[in-house]
Amino acid sequence: MLAILKKELNLFFGTPIGYLVIAIFLLINGLFLWVFKGDFNILNAGFADLNSFFYLTPWFFIFIIPAITMRTFSDEIRLGTIEIIKTKPIGSWEIVLGKYLGSFVLILLALVPTLSYVYTIMQLAATPENIDFGSIIGSYFGLLFLTSAFTAIGLFTSTISNNQIIAFILGVALSFFMFYGFEAISDLNISKDLNMRNFGMHARFESIGRGVIDTKDLIYFISVTFFFLWLTKSNFDLK
Repeated sequence: MLAILKKELNLFFGTPIGYLVIAIFLLINGLFLWVFKGDFNILNAGFADLNSFFYLTPWFFIFIIPAITMRTFSDEIRLGTIEIIKTKPIGSWEIVLGKYLGSFVLILLALVPTLSYVYTIMQLAATPENIDFGSIIGSYFGLLFLTSAFTAIGLFTSTISNNQIIAFILGVALSFFMFYGFEAISDLNISKDLNMRNFGMHARFESIGRGVIDTKDLIYFISVTFFFLWLTKSNFDLK
Protein backbone atom coordinates (compact mmCIF):
# COMPACT_ATOMS: atom_id res chain seq x y z
CA MET A 1 0.00 0.00 0.00
CA LEU A 2 2.82 2.42 0.85
CA ALA A 3 4.42 1.78 -2.53
CA ILE A 4 1.15 2.71 -4.28
CA LEU A 5 0.78 5.79 -2.05
CA LYS A 6 4.31 6.97 -2.89
CA LYS A 7 3.69 6.34 -6.59
CA GLU A 8 0.50 8.43 -6.51
CA LEU A 9 2.19 11.30 -4.67
CA ASN A 10 5.12 11.19 -7.08
CA LEU A 11 2.67 11.40 -9.99
CA PHE A 12 1.01 14.42 -8.40
CA PHE A 13 4.15 16.30 -7.40
CA GLY A 14 6.49 14.99 -10.09
CA THR A 15 4.35 16.97 -12.53
CA PRO A 16 2.60 20.34 -12.13
CA ILE A 17 -0.72 18.59 -11.29
CA GLY A 18 -0.37 18.62 -7.52
CA TYR A 19 0.91 22.18 -7.32
CA LEU A 20 -1.74 23.36 -9.78
CA VAL A 21 -4.60 21.80 -7.79
CA ILE A 22 -3.41 23.39 -4.54
CA ALA A 23 -2.82 26.77 -6.22
CA ILE A 24 -6.24 26.81 -7.92
CA PHE A 25 -8.03 25.87 -4.70
CA LEU A 26 -6.25 28.58 -2.69
CA LEU A 27 -6.66 31.17 -5.45
CA ILE A 28 -10.42 30.62 -5.84
CA ASN A 29 -10.96 30.65 -2.09
CA GLY A 30 -8.79 33.74 -1.67
CA LEU A 31 -10.64 35.67 -4.37
CA PHE A 32 -14.08 34.90 -2.95
CA LEU A 33 -13.10 35.48 0.69
CA TRP A 34 -10.83 38.49 0.44
CA VAL A 35 -11.11 40.17 -2.99
CA PHE A 36 -14.51 39.84 -4.67
CA LYS A 37 -17.18 42.08 -3.18
CA GLY A 38 -20.22 40.16 -2.03
CA ASP A 39 -21.78 38.11 0.73
CA PHE A 40 -18.73 35.81 1.00
CA ASN A 41 -16.14 38.54 1.51
CA ILE A 42 -14.89 38.34 5.11
CA LEU A 43 -13.56 41.89 5.10
CA ASN A 44 -17.01 43.27 4.21
CA ALA A 45 -18.94 41.05 6.62
CA GLY A 46 -18.55 43.32 9.63
CA PHE A 47 -17.61 40.44 11.92
CA ALA A 48 -14.70 38.01 12.02
CA ASP A 49 -15.59 34.40 11.29
CA LEU A 50 -14.91 31.74 8.66
CA ASN A 51 -18.51 30.82 7.84
CA SER A 52 -18.00 31.88 4.21
CA PHE A 53 -14.96 29.62 3.87
CA PHE A 54 -16.76 26.60 5.32
CA TYR A 55 -19.78 27.28 3.13
CA LEU A 56 -17.83 27.59 -0.13
CA THR A 57 -15.18 24.89 0.30
CA PRO A 58 -17.52 21.84 0.11
CA TRP A 59 -18.87 23.17 -3.21
CA PHE A 60 -15.33 23.66 -4.53
CA PHE A 61 -14.46 20.13 -3.40
CA ILE A 62 -17.35 18.71 -5.44
CA PHE A 63 -15.39 19.74 -8.56
CA ILE A 64 -11.77 19.69 -7.37
CA ILE A 65 -11.70 16.20 -5.85
CA PRO A 66 -13.18 14.39 -8.90
CA ALA A 67 -10.64 16.31 -11.01
CA ILE A 68 -7.88 14.77 -8.88
CA THR A 69 -9.27 11.24 -8.71
CA MET A 70 -10.51 10.92 -12.31
CA ARG A 71 -7.19 9.55 -13.54
CA THR A 72 -6.46 7.12 -10.69
CA PHE A 73 -7.98 4.03 -12.31
CA SER A 74 -9.26 5.33 -15.67
CA ASP A 75 -5.67 5.88 -16.84
CA GLU A 76 -4.69 2.39 -15.74
CA ILE A 77 -7.65 0.94 -17.66
CA ARG A 78 -6.96 3.02 -20.78
CA LEU A 79 -3.24 2.20 -20.88
CA GLY A 80 -3.74 -1.45 -19.97
CA THR A 81 -1.42 -1.16 -16.96
CA ILE A 82 -4.19 -2.34 -14.66
CA GLU A 83 -3.31 -5.90 -15.64
CA ILE A 84 0.30 -5.28 -14.63
CA ILE A 85 -0.79 -3.93 -11.24
CA LYS A 86 -2.85 -7.05 -10.64
CA THR A 87 0.22 -9.22 -11.09
CA LYS A 88 2.02 -7.43 -8.27
CA PRO A 89 2.24 -9.26 -4.91
CA ILE A 90 -0.23 -6.90 -3.25
CA GLY A 91 -3.95 -7.29 -2.63
CA SER A 92 -6.78 -5.34 -4.23
CA TRP A 93 -7.52 -3.50 -0.98
CA GLU A 94 -3.91 -2.34 -0.68
CA ILE A 95 -4.01 -0.95 -4.23
CA VAL A 96 -7.33 0.82 -3.66
CA LEU A 97 -6.29 2.25 -0.29
CA GLY A 98 -2.91 3.37 -1.66
CA LYS A 99 -4.56 5.33 -4.47
CA TYR A 100 -7.23 6.64 -2.08
CA LEU A 101 -4.66 7.92 0.41
CA GLY A 102 -2.63 9.54 -2.37
CA SER A 103 -5.59 11.71 -3.40
CA PHE A 104 -6.65 12.32 0.21
CA VAL A 105 -3.18 13.55 1.22
CA LEU A 106 -3.10 15.98 -1.71
CA ILE A 107 -6.38 17.59 -0.60
CA LEU A 108 -5.13 17.63 2.98
CA LEU A 109 -2.05 19.55 1.86
CA ALA A 110 -4.32 22.03 0.07
CA LEU A 111 -6.23 22.64 3.31
CA VAL A 112 -3.16 23.27 5.47
CA PRO A 113 -2.44 26.82 4.15
CA THR A 114 -6.04 27.82 4.92
CA LEU A 115 -5.20 27.62 8.62
CA SER A 116 -3.68 31.06 8.09
CA TYR A 117 -7.26 32.31 7.74
CA VAL A 118 -7.80 31.53 11.43
CA TYR A 119 -4.86 33.73 12.36
CA THR A 120 -6.14 36.47 10.05
CA ILE A 121 -9.59 36.67 11.62
CA MET A 122 -7.97 36.70 15.07
CA GLN A 123 -6.10 39.83 14.00
CA LEU A 124 -9.23 41.36 12.49
CA ALA A 125 -11.47 40.66 15.46
CA ALA A 126 -11.98 43.45 17.99
CA THR A 127 -12.43 40.80 20.68
CA PRO A 128 -10.56 37.61 19.60
CA GLU A 129 -11.80 35.77 22.69
CA ASN A 130 -15.33 35.88 21.25
CA ILE A 131 -14.36 33.87 18.16
CA ASP A 132 -16.11 30.51 18.15
CA PHE A 133 -13.05 28.24 17.89
CA GLY A 134 -15.16 25.18 18.67
CA SER A 135 -17.13 25.75 15.50
CA ILE A 136 -13.97 26.37 13.47
CA ILE A 137 -12.32 23.17 14.70
CA GLY A 138 -15.52 21.21 14.11
CA SER A 139 -15.87 22.59 10.59
CA TYR A 140 -12.29 21.60 9.75
CA PHE A 141 -13.04 18.09 10.98
CA GLY A 142 -16.16 18.19 8.81
CA LEU A 143 -14.05 19.11 5.78
CA LEU A 144 -11.75 16.15 6.47
CA PHE A 145 -14.73 13.77 6.54
CA LEU A 146 -16.16 15.35 3.38
CA THR A 147 -12.77 14.98 1.69
CA SER A 148 -12.69 11.33 2.71
CA ALA A 149 -16.14 10.63 1.27
CA PHE A 150 -15.69 12.66 -1.93
CA THR A 151 -12.33 10.98 -2.57
CA ALA A 152 -13.90 7.52 -2.22
CA ILE A 153 -16.69 8.55 -4.62
CA GLY A 154 -14.20 9.93 -7.14
CA LEU A 155 -12.11 6.78 -6.91
CA PHE A 156 -15.19 4.66 -7.61
CA THR A 157 -16.24 6.66 -10.68
CA SER A 158 -12.69 6.40 -12.06
CA THR A 159 -13.17 2.61 -12.27
CA ILE A 160 -16.33 2.96 -14.36
CA SER A 161 -14.73 4.33 -17.52
CA ASN A 162 -11.32 4.59 -19.17
CA ASN A 163 -12.26 8.15 -20.15
CA GLN A 164 -11.13 10.71 -17.58
CA ILE A 165 -13.78 13.24 -18.60
CA ILE A 166 -16.58 10.73 -18.06
CA ALA A 167 -15.05 9.75 -14.72
CA PHE A 168 -14.91 13.44 -13.75
CA ILE A 169 -18.52 14.16 -14.74
CA LEU A 170 -19.79 11.08 -12.91
CA GLY A 171 -17.71 12.02 -9.86
CA VAL A 172 -19.12 15.55 -9.78
CA ALA A 173 -22.70 14.35 -10.28
CA LEU A 174 -22.51 11.65 -7.59
CA SER A 175 -20.68 13.92 -5.13
CA PHE A 176 -23.27 16.66 -5.67
CA PHE A 177 -26.13 14.22 -5.12
CA MET A 178 -24.60 12.78 -1.95
CA PHE A 179 -23.90 16.29 -0.63
CA TYR A 180 -27.08 18.15 -1.53
CA GLY A 181 -29.41 15.78 -3.39
CA PHE A 182 -31.11 14.33 -0.33
CA GLU A 183 -31.67 17.82 1.05
CA ALA A 184 -33.31 18.85 -2.21
CA ILE A 185 -35.55 15.78 -2.05
CA SER A 186 -36.39 16.61 1.57
CA ASP A 187 -37.51 20.11 0.52
CA LEU A 188 -40.09 18.52 -1.79
CA ASN A 189 -41.87 17.10 1.29
CA ILE A 190 -42.44 13.77 -0.44
CA SER A 191 -42.43 11.94 2.88
CA LYS A 192 -42.97 13.78 6.15
CA ASP A 193 -42.26 10.65 8.17
CA LEU A 194 -38.80 10.10 6.61
CA ASN A 195 -36.36 12.98 6.93
CA MET A 196 -34.34 12.54 3.74
CA ARG A 197 -32.05 15.39 4.74
CA ASN A 198 -30.28 13.12 7.24
CA PHE A 199 -29.17 10.85 4.39
CA GLY A 200 -27.12 13.65 2.80
CA MET A 201 -23.64 14.90 3.64
CA HIS A 202 -24.68 18.54 3.88
CA ALA A 203 -26.73 18.03 7.04
CA ARG A 204 -23.98 15.90 8.61
CA PHE A 205 -21.33 18.48 7.73
CA GLU A 206 -23.41 21.26 9.28
CA SER A 207 -23.91 19.16 12.40
CA ILE A 208 -20.15 18.64 12.87
CA GLY A 209 -19.55 22.32 12.07
CA ARG A 210 -21.49 23.34 15.17
CA GLY A 211 -18.52 22.15 17.20
CA VAL A 212 -20.14 19.04 18.65
CA ILE A 213 -18.92 15.87 16.95
CA ASP A 214 -21.74 13.33 17.15
CA THR A 215 -20.94 9.61 16.85
CA LYS A 216 -23.80 9.23 14.36
CA ASP A 217 -22.17 11.75 12.02
CA LEU A 218 -18.82 9.98 12.25
CA ILE A 219 -20.41 6.61 11.53
CA TYR A 220 -22.25 8.13 8.57
CA PHE A 221 -19.10 9.48 6.89
CA ILE A 222 -17.07 6.36 7.65
CA SER A 223 -19.86 4.18 6.23
CA VAL A 224 -20.17 6.26 3.03
CA THR A 225 -16.39 6.22 2.55
CA PHE A 226 -16.12 2.46 3.12
CA PHE A 227 -19.12 1.75 0.87
CA PHE A 228 -17.62 3.55 -2.12
CA LEU A 229 -14.17 2.08 -1.46
CA TRP A 230 -15.79 -1.35 -1.46
CA LEU A 231 -17.49 -0.56 -4.78
CA THR A 232 -14.12 0.61 -6.11
CA LYS A 233 -12.46 -2.62 -5.03
CA SER A 234 -15.27 -4.70 -6.55
CA ASN A 235 -15.01 -2.85 -9.89
CA PHE A 236 -11.22 -3.16 -9.83
CA ASP A 237 -11.47 -6.93 -9.36
CA LEU A 238 -13.78 -7.16 -12.39
CA LYS A 239 -11.40 -5.30 -14.73
